[in-house]
Amino acid sequence: MKRYATTVAALVLLLIISGCKQGQQSTGPRYGVSPSSQNVPVYHFAVHPLHNPAKLIQAYQPLVDYLNKHINGARFTLEASRDYANFEVKYQSGKPEFLLPNPWQTLQAMKTGYRVIAIAGEPEDFKGIFLVRRDSGIRKPSDLKGKAVSYPSPTALAACIMPQYFLHVHGINVNRDIENRYVGSQESSIMNVHLKNTAAGATWPPPWRAFQKDHPQEAAELKVLWETEPLINNSVMIRSDLPADIREQVRKYLVGLHETEEGRAILAGMETARFIPASDKDYDVVRSYVERFEREVRKVETK
Repeated sequence: MKRYATTVAALVLLLIISGCKQGQQSTGPRYGVSPSSQNVPVYHFAVHPLHNPAKLIQAYQPLVDYLNKHINGARFTLEASRDYANFEVKYQSGKPEFLLPNPWQTLQAMKTGYRVIAIAGEPEDFKGIFLVRRDSGIRKPSDLKGKAVSYPSPTALAACIMPQYFLHVHGINVNRDIENRYVGSQESSIMNVHLKNTAAGATWPPPWRAFQKDHPQEAAELKVLWETEPLINNSVMIRSDLPADIREQVRKYLVGLHETEEGRAILAGMETARFIPASDKDYDVVRSYVERFEREVRKVETK
């Protein structure tokens, strides 16, 4: 009996060991966002809320896929934000390696260790626009007195700061004459006008073009009433502690994007004409503009 018990115990132990080894084997393909090699760094590409997160991922994921296909020694992952405040917390903490911020955010990100490598889009496309309903009866800026105007965020340069300065130079005291509603996103600013929650809504050309494509019926009930003067477009920034070769590879493939059919299709999805080489110095014009705005209208930072 002892010999039988010993034999049974040995068989059980053998089965346990065999089962453990089988459990360690792969039973199929593994899915995930991590690169196959643990030696390849993963860089986060954080884009400011041009659209809601789902729309932003749809527009910008092809760009990230393109970078992953062409750039050696790194992998990239797209990072969306639910609103402007959430995005601003990210670059203030210095966590994302790459940013696509608006020009005002570009100045703030310089303070936390980011540097400009490119401009995202033609300068003339960076301007504020006012949308109203076609049946609104709004004709001139003074018609907005006593009414509500929607904006994505108090720190949105093209879609808030520039429109508010436009109203200021046209005789509107934006702190007293109108109700300013900061509604979180470009699409929300547009939809507030359509739903008659606000008399006018501020945005800028790329989100308005996207809205017209995605919501043609709603867009047909709106019209662009006024435009601001253009300034300089959004930037692409890299955290200054990243390797120089990664910086130059990213700059190279962004700037050359418009030269290929594949690249032009990616740019069209982002409502962006091309990327242009740039540096921090190119955004001095924004610093001057914001300083004038803060002297004459209000402080940009709300905290």
